[in-house]
Formats: sequence, C-alpha cells, structure tokens
Amino acid sequence: IAATGSCAGIENYSRFLTGRLPGEPPPTLFEYLPENALLFVDESHQTIGQINGMARGDHRRKITLAEYGFRLPSCIDNRPLRFNEWDAMRPQTTYVSATPGGWEMEQTGGVFAEQVIRPTGLIDPPVEIRPVEEQVQDVIQECNKTSAMGYRTLITTLTKRMAEDLIEYMHEAGVKVRYMHSDVETLERIELIRDLRLGVYDVLIGINLLREGLDIPECGLVAILDADKEGFLRSETSLIQTIGRAARNVEGRVILYADRMTGSMERALNETNRRREKQQEYNLEHGITPTTIKRNIGDIIAHVASKDQVTVPIDEDRPHMVGHNLRAYIEDLEKKMRKAASDLEFEEAGRLRDEIRALEAEELGLPADDRVLPPVMGRSNEGKPGTRKTRYGKVQKKFGSGSRR
Repeated sequence: IAATGSCAGIENYSRFLTGRLPGEPPPTLFEYLPENALLFVDESHQTIGQINGMARGDHRRKITLAEYGFRLPSCIDNRPLRFNEWDAMRPQTTYVSATPGGWEMEQTGGVFAEQVIRPTGLIDPPVEIRPVEEQVQDVIQECNKTSAMGYRTLITTLTKRMAEDLIEYMHEAGVKVRYMHSDVETLERIELIRDLRLGVYDVLIGINLLREGLDIPECGLVAILDADKEGFLRSETSLIQTIGRAARNVEGRVILYADRMTGSMERALNETNRRREKQQEYNLEHGITPTTIKRNIGDIIAHVASKDQVTVPIDEDRPHMVGHNLRAYIEDLEKKMRKAASDLEFEEAGRLRDEIRALEAEELGLPADDRVLPPVMGRSNEGKPGTRKTRYGKVQKKFGSGSRR
C-alpha cells in the first residue's frame, strides 16, 4: 500500500486496518446508530435465522480457503456479525412477520401486537383439500378454469426436478406455464413475475420462492402439491405464507393436495380460519365490502427512466442523438427489426420496435407521461418449457446431443 497506493484483496484483512484484535466483531453500521434508534426486522421468521447462518457460512468458507493457502488465517476476522454480537448491539427492535418464529416469541414473552385486519377488507382465502391421486390432472383443470376467469395460478412443488417435469407435462396439455426456482437469476425472477401479471403466461410453478413478499393481485389460485409431505417446505410457517399469496384477490382460493392431515396442515388451516373469521367480523361491523388490491404493473426500466428525469449530456456514447443522426439511427433500427422478423426472432423484433417508438417520441419532444406506450411483451426467457436448469436436465441434454452425433 505504501509503495503503490493499493493492494488487491486487502479488504480480506480489514482487522489490520481497523486496529481490531483477533476475534473481535468487525466494524458495521450498527456502531453508528444512536442509542434511541428503532430497528425493524422484516420477515423476522426468516431474517433472524439468516443472521447466524450468514456468519457460520462465511466462517466455514474462509476456514477452507485458509487451510489450502488461498487466504491468510487473519481473513477469518473479516466477517459478518455473529448472532450474539448482533443481539448485544441492536437498539430497540420491532420484529415484523405474519408467522413469527420461536425466538421472537420467546423474547417478547408471547406478547405481540397483531395486525391481521386488512384495510381492503380482504379475507384469507378458502382452503380445499383434495387427494394426491390424479393431482396433476386436477390442477391442470383448475388452472384452465382460473385462466378463463382472467386470473393467474401459482403452483408449488417439492423439488426443482418436479417443477421442471411438471412444466413440460402442462405445456403439452396446452397450458401457458413457466417455472421459477433458485437457479433462475434474481432479475429474471422479477421479469417472470411481471410477465405473469401481464398475462404473457397463466401459471407459475415454484418451490420455495412463491412465499414472502410476493404480491400478485391477479393470482386467483394457489395449488400446493404433496401438502402432506411434512418438512421444511410443508411446515406450518411455509403453508401459511404460501396460502397468503392468494389473499390479495377477493376471489382467491387455495387447494392442498394431501391424503392425510399433518400437524402442520392442521395448525396452518386453524390459523387461516381464525384470521378469516376475525376479518369477516370486522367487515360486518364496519360495513366493508372486500375489494381486490389494485397495483400497477411496473416496468423496471421505464419506471426508473420516468421518475429520475435525468438530462444525459450528449457524448461519444450517444452519437445518434446529435442532429440528423437520430433519423439515420432509427432507420438502421428499422432494418434490424425487419431482419429479426424475417429470421422469426419475434421477441427481438418487438424489442427493436419498442425502442424505435421511444426514440420517435423523444424526437418529437413529447413529455414522458404523454407518450403512447407500446403493447407490453414478455421479456423473460427463463423458466420456459424445454429449458431445464437442474443437473438431471443438463445431463439428459448432454447425452441426447451425443446420440445425435
């Protein structure tokens, strides 16, 4: 650092720069919070466990790197806070969750402020239990009924392979369907949700991502396959969270496919029924008629562009925006659009068409709010039938290509 002013990878050894002793917690933003600060932990049933999990995972990874000589042992002190350190450092804390975990309930002595009354008057969806036998055929019929009503369907399976197998079968049955699991990139997940809400496809199959924070008012049906397989993905918390995805629509409903009633299912159904009854009493007392949530389907890029209203200076990176170059640039885009259409690359042609319309509106000097927006097209190429991401799918594809040779 003294000789060149920089040292690659020095962030791994922050202890020497901060003057901390071995084993001491690293500096974090929590040290800068005032004593009267208030901390909110959202989705605490997940977040609390992640605090410890993050520290342990980081420690295990760096121990391995140090053992094999890829890092110096002191890199271990450049780490996240351990749970006990965070617990001692945090200010007054409010834990927010529809399904609080055991640790939060223990800390509060079982005392909590319940906020189950929705201002929209929406009640928790009715839950129906059906046998596992013929669950696939049954869920396809229900998906078609839901689509005919103009709503979308969410289906949860137990494994990635099950999700990918199911999407192939449903696609052959004529259902417009996609899948979403942890192998799908985060930004692509956002586009998948956007395309679902816009009606590019009608059914989304997932495993553990169709839970917290997923707000889809267009969802009219949530189907949980193999609901009686007791475990992490079919626990009381998981079931309540998944059932809640249908609570944004006044006509939302849930189907659990199970041959027996597990303890988790019973507790989840009891809690759902309790919340529904409480909301119904409140609606009756105050004369509230439940209404489906109305939310704009945001285009991420367009949203950022319209809200920021930043004037970008003309430079070498945007020569087409200078003088008559814009018209020439638009003509070039039109040629590319026609070529893409002739090559049957319709999604690329649609993207180019949208760009041409935006540039023409900019050429006319129209304000962003007055521009006529082009028809919405699906943008995500992930989760489509025939695009497996699991190891089974990749191996199958490899052997298949080998046999053709």
